[in-house]
Amino acid sequence: MTERVYLRRPAESDRDEFLTRVRASRALHRPWTYPSATPEAFTIFVQRSAGPNDTSLVCRREDNAIAGVMSISNVVMGPFRSAALGYFAFEPFAQRGYMAGGLRLVLRRAFVDIGLHRLEANIQPGNARSIALVAAAGFRMEGYSPRFLKIGGRWRDHERWAILAEERGRHTA
Repeated sequence: MTERVYLRRPAESDRDEFLTRVRASRALHRPWTYPSATPEAFTIFVQRSAGPNDTSLVCRREDNAIAGVMSISNVVMGPFRSAALGYFAFEPFAQRGYMAGGLRLVLRRAFVDIGLHRLEANIQPGNARSIALVAAAGFRMEGYSPRFLKIGGRWRDHERWAILAEERGRHTA
């Protein structure tokens, strides 16, 4: 399957488009995530993206527009071979299949390129769109973590969803 999207590292030249999309997506993101919303925060986002975390922009092939962000972070190798998945979409691209395509590419990167055994996504229980995205890709809910992450200045509960390397590809996401 040829994806309608591709992944690439963020660059300083993406700043204006990224910040415009963050502003346009505020209602979609809150209270689930608070992406970099200032030029200074975006510069830090780009610098961190060049580090050990694998952060990518999800871009549409047809016009190179930034549809969202996906990241693989907290990578632990050795016998654990696990990492955390993070992501968010931008308006007007939400619920149009772009993030599902980006997730397929990220799963291939995680399990084939990096060699992970496990990838987990921690999602706030009320975030139905986010849960639907990972469930369609084959993630399964493993547990519940009270006050797991501080987002928007508050400790928030999360459901823990995960997928193993051998489970990749069993679903149609």
